[in-house]
Parts: sequence; structure tokens; C-alpha cells
Amino acid sequence: MSSPSEFAFELALCAQLEQTTDWLPARQLGASVASPGSRIIDVCAVVPGPEFDERARITDRAIPAAAIESDVGAGSAVFWRDGFDCHPGRARRATDRAVEVGFFESERRRSREYVRRAARYPDDWFSRLVGIENKPDLGSPGDLLRQLRLDVSLAVFDEVILATESYVTGAHLNRIPEEVGVWRFDPDTGDREVVREPQPLSPGSTGVEPVEYHSLHTDVALVSPAEKRTARLRLAERAYGKGWRAYDLPACAHARVDADGRPVCAHFDRVVDPGSECGADCSAFEAADPPELDRDGLRESRTGWVVDPAGAVRRQSGLDRYF
Repeated sequence: MSSPSEFAFELALCAQLEQTTDWLPARQLGASVASPGSRIIDVCAVVPGPEFDERARITDRAIPAAAIESDVGAGSAVFWRDGFDCHPGRARRATDRAVEVGFFESERRRSREYVRRAARYPDDWFSRLVGIENKPDLGSPGDLLRQLRLDVSLAVFDEVILATESYVTGAHLNRIPEEVGVWRFDPDTGDREVVREPQPLSPGSTGVEPVEYHSLHTDVALVSPAEKRTARLRLAERAYGKGWRAYDLPACAHARVDADGRPVCAHFDRVVDPGSECGADCSAFEAADPPELDRDGLRESRTGWVVDPAGAVRRQSGLDRYF
């Protein structure tokens, strides 16, 4: 985020979506494929599909895409490395994480680890991924147009939306790619006006991802449908596991949380960004324990996400896999 006001805008929008839709919003997730980390989407909203409840019963945390796409089945256990067609290091990390979150069961046979799936993975647990780029002030667009063009040409999302607090003119709409929807959102009142509906993108087709910009040309990478399927799966899982309240709360006597779980400063009477506004450099800072916030309870009460489900197997501590 480039400013505290954008942080507050983003949190207000996530809270509004959580209360007015059945979407699961999450913040600040990687949305590029060929050049990982080069595109961070402000909000990725997961729209539940017909098998959402089955996904919620497995685990409340993200399942690695490599584990989901592996050849590890629910029948006979296999040697962990034989179930993957990828780099051994990535396979090892995916195996450990899948066991930790309860998607894989693990057993030892003569000092070798064998794994099987603890549950069937529901392919239709989400129906759409909506990418939302926040730009409260269109008078300071920065790299907005370049980011939106990338989102449209890559088409990892089913829809892309620009959310702003500014009055949107015809000139603005003409500059923004026509596939991008536009919302005007008031973070103080929670009012959200649909200025333009988004057009459906084509996540099932080959995408074009700009990877390097030059003065006279742009280098691009073609991203196959299979690569995009993996990227979408990774995005959906990370959004499911992370949510939008992943920020630390300020360790300050003036710190509070509002009904939505947003960090509020009682001294300045507004939402603050703990990462950039709070701490010893603040003139009003008074060291204290951070306020309490039941992130999981709040999210569970407002969405279909389930905290600590029973799952197919109970989570293992990790140590019992080595003895």
C-alpha cells in the first residue's frame, strides 16, 4: 500500500464485501505467473461454488497447489517423492504443509515417509475469482493503467474491478480497459456504487503477461491454460487461508479495534496502518499490550469459512512423522 488512506480504504471495502456478499475477500496476494511477485493484487475475492462446504470441512488453512495437483491419492499410501512431478524441494515443502494442515496423512515405513490424501479435494469449491485494485484518488493513478492491462491480458481472474473514492468521469472510463469494472466506494458510509460492470475474462485460455517494460517495447510471456489453472488454485487457496485481517495490531495504549476488526487509534480517532503509522516515531505513542482481536471468530461469524474444522484427520504435531 502506498499510503495510510489507501490502507483504510482497502479495509473498509473488505469489511463491506464481507457483510454484503458471500464472497471471501483477502488482501495483498501475488497475481502474476511468469514473473512471480511482480503483480500484487489489492483484494482477491473468492466467490463460493457448489462444493464450498466440502472445502471448508477439510482445513481452515491454505492447501498447497502442488499437493492438490499431485498423484497422491486417497487409497494406498505412496512414498512422498513418487507422488510429485516437480522439483524435490518443492515437493518436500508441499508434503510437509499438506500434512500439517490435514490434507495428507503420513506414516513411516523403515525410515521412509509415505503419504495419502485424507480427503477428496472438491474441484468446484469456488465459482469465480474477482481481482479488485484499489485507487481511492484517481488524480494520482501511479501504475494503475499498466496494472489493469496486465490483469486483463493475463486473465488469471474471472473479473477485474477498479474501486475508487473519486468521482469517475467519462475520460477516466475511456482510459481504463473496457473489460475492467468500476466501483465508486465511500469508506466512511460503506456505500458502493457500480459505475461500470466488469466484463468476463477468459481464465481458460492462454494469457499474455508483460514481464519487462522498455521505452519502445514490452517483453511478454505466454502463460498456458494449465499454468493459469495452477495459479488460480494457488490464489484461491491463499485467499481462503489468509483472509484480510492479517495485519499486526499496534502495541500502543491508544490502539483499539472496531466492530469489523480494523485497527483504530483513539488519539487520532481513525483507522491507522500499524505498519507505517504506529510505533516510537508517532508523537502519541504509549507502549502497551496490543488490543485483543478474535480474527478467526469474526471471520467465521461473517462468512462461510470455518475455523479449525474436524477435517478428515486431526492435525499432527509434525514430530510424530519422524518416529
